[in-house]
Amino acid sequence: MTASTRRKSPSKRDSRSRKGTSRTNQKPGTIRYGCEIPRIFTPPLRELTPETSLGFSVIEFANVLGIDLYPWQRWLLIHMLEVLDDEDRSLRFGTVVVLVARQNGKSALSQVLALWMMMALDWPVVLGTAQDIDTAEKVWSGAVDLLESDEELAPLIRKINKTNGKKSLVLETGNEYRVKSANRRAGRGFSGNLILLDELREHQNWFAWAAITHTTMAQLLKLIVCLSNAGDATSVVLAYFRKAAHRALGDPDGICEEEDDLLAPTGADLSVDFDEDEVDEFIDEIDPAEHLGFFEWSAAPGKDRRDRDGWAQANPSMGHIPPLERNIAQALSEPEWVFRTEVLCQWPDGSVEGPFLPGSWEKGRNTPVKGPDGKLMAAKKDRLVGPVWACIDTSFSRSTTYIVGVGHRADGVLQGELWAARAGNEWVQDWLLERTDRIQAVTGQSRGAPVSKLMKDLAADRVFTSKIPVIEWAGGDLGDALGEAFDAVKNVKVRHNPQKPLDVAASASATQTLGAVKVIDRKASPVDAAPLVAFVGALWLARRRPAPPPPPQRPPELVTAGPSASRSSETNLNDVGF
Repeated sequence: MTASTRRKSPSKRDSRSRKGTSRTNQKPGTIRYGCEIPRIFTPPLRELTPETSLGFSVIEFANVLGIDLYPWQRWLLIHMLEVLDDEDRSLRFGTVVVLVARQNGKSALSQVLALWMMMALDWPVVLGTAQDIDTAEKVWSGAVDLLESDEELAPLIRKINKTNGKKSLVLETGNEYRVKSANRRAGRGFSGNLILLDELREHQNWFAWAAITHTTMAQLLKLIVCLSNAGDATSVVLAYFRKAAHRALGDPDGICEEEDDLLAPTGADLSVDFDEDEVDEFIDEIDPAEHLGFFEWSAAPGKDRRDRDGWAQANPSMGHIPPLERNIAQALSEPEWVFRTEVLCQWPDGSVEGPFLPGSWEKGRNTPVKGPDGKLMAAKKDRLVGPVWACIDTSFSRSTTYIVGVGHRADGVLQGELWAARAGNEWVQDWLLERTDRIQAVTGQSRGAPVSKLMKDLAADRVFTSKIPVIEWAGGDLGDALGEAFDAVKNVKVRHNPQKPLDVAASASATQTLGAVKVIDRKASPVDAAPLVAFVGALWLARRRPAPPPPPQRPPELVTAGPSASRSSETNLNDVGF
């Protein structure tokens, strides 16, 4: 069976058009339509025709299903399914990344593509995934409904498993559409041909990507399709592919000028041991110019969020879905970066979530300058001078310990810096003792945290505390510290240099309420929150500026009668040490 041979009558097709995919009958010019062509995309190698792209076949198949695709969906299918060889019809792209604002029809596109691959191309296995299994199952259910409700296509179904967590559709040909949650175990144990990755922005490490996409490694017929709206500082996988694609396309938005390396602190050596198992070597072998198809519908940088041309750039279904433009206008009341991420498909500098107001952390970020060697460094005005107060914290997994120092710049403004980040904590005491000339005092959560045992040991070491006082940080002081940090960040009363572990933690760490106050929740945070905990504690300590303890008093002197004793019948207590 081929898609082109199974057309339905126009009346039947129109009556079965899916909700949200039908056109309106309004006159031209009365509706603002979204942009059919994405603002940024991988250009085709040649003119795209039914001979050079399989997308035309998918469009015909959609008509068989009774779906009238939007113009942007048709454009995308034609461009993403470009073929390299006219004879074997092999696909040009192995991986396709599509960025578009939410509620524009990504799910319908996935359903049509999945069914076409199984029924027209005879691909054996389709794997649909999303960070939330419910999202992946919703897309799958829509595809199943399309087949079950079609009198001619329904007999092609052999089996449908609707068990939660194990949903699958099996055709009489044996071809199968499975659903999995996007985690490090997804897809392990079997091979796949078409991989549908919904909401790639939620992949905050490479574990799920490696488990899912490696199912295609032994397949001649394979395609990985990633669909998402804009990500944020935690969207590790999506950010990697976006930057790779932008670089291959000449960096149209200037995002490749951003420096990924850690900016060295201005008072200590930074040494970070990353978990190299988290990033597989295969990502370095990807050639974006050859294997990655990238298609981004987003508002251009600098667009005012009220600019409806920007709405059209990010929402290609605008005008085709009648309520969309009106609902976008109503969403203007949302916080700016929520609107820009969800509606304009723009990337914030940090995250729209986290313990601080959206955009406030970024307002306090210093702009680095290039040093004589071409590497980025802190500007002279952005360097700490004088004493520093430090805080230690350990990640929830106990894998890494961080030290953040807070002190003053030459202009008197407080500034925090990630000074050290290494595996374990055996190195901490010696590291601190090597910097007694700068560090005035140190703190860390005294009870109930992974770092608490270390803080207890440091406080009990009299040699250590004689050089660096250890200040207790517990109870109500934890909530007070986060509250003070929130206000300081909001009002730009504390600054920081760009340092990725700290920036990511500040952009996405979760909080929990204890009594009437909030504290950082290491366990619930989607990222390692320890750098931020250390920042908050160091700021709390620096604002108190605890004075070093006075030197120990001399031991009491023995007072005896002697020649001098005859001068007075009473001992002068002012001369006696206690």
